Amino acid sequence: MITNQKLFMKTKAKLANKDRYQRMVGKLIYLSHTRPDIAYAVGVVSQFMHQPQAHACSSKNCQISKGNHRSWRYFSLVGGNLVTWKSKKQKVVSLSSVEAEFRGIAKGLAEALWIRKLVSEIRFPPKESIRIMSDNKAAIQISENPVQHDRTKHVEVGRHFIKEKLEAGIIKLPFVKSKDQLVDILTKAVGMVILHKCLNKLNFGDPTIQLEGEC
Repeated sequence: MITNQKLFMKTKAKLANKDRYQRMVGKLIYLSHTRPDIAYAVGVVSQFMHQPQAHACSSKNCQISKGNHRSWRYFSLVGGNLVTWKSKKQKVVSLSSVEAEFRGIAKGLAEALWIRKLVSEIRFPPKESIRIMSDNKAAIQISENPVQHDRTKHVEVGRHFIKEKLEAGIIKLPFVKSKDQLVDILTKAVGMVILHKCLNKLNFGDPTIQLEGEC
């Protein structure tokens, strides 16, 4: 997708074939279960399934208000291999980007603990702490600081949950620069250079290459 492009419904525009559009998007949704590189684009086109128009409209002058409903997302890697990922709009209203990021850390931690338990059950217990990478220093500081903070009053349960795992040495919260944050490809359109850089770090390879023997 074009970076920073805004799509919107145009008044009285010619409608597209709704059934065909929904079938195509449905197939893309199924495909995105194994293709995180198209997850964001599929999420965008899914928003127009109720009334697809013949031409997707974009405008640099059109600004759609998203309100305070933010999304949380994460990638889970084991031994450098991508095993699970998720991107979802929050069901509750976040009052700041810090709060949204904090909720993302809590969700990612829950997933990481489940994977940790799973690999332990098959006799591959982790030898190191789980690293939860975040590009929000404020969210990391809130997680590590037991002192009550104004921005934590809506996420107190998650804050204590994260703090408990930090103190037990089960997890670490290293800071990662925004330009190196892999999960951005799940929530916004990025340039091809950044996209391929992220996919390489995820050991994803070229998804368009068909291996010998595959059908």
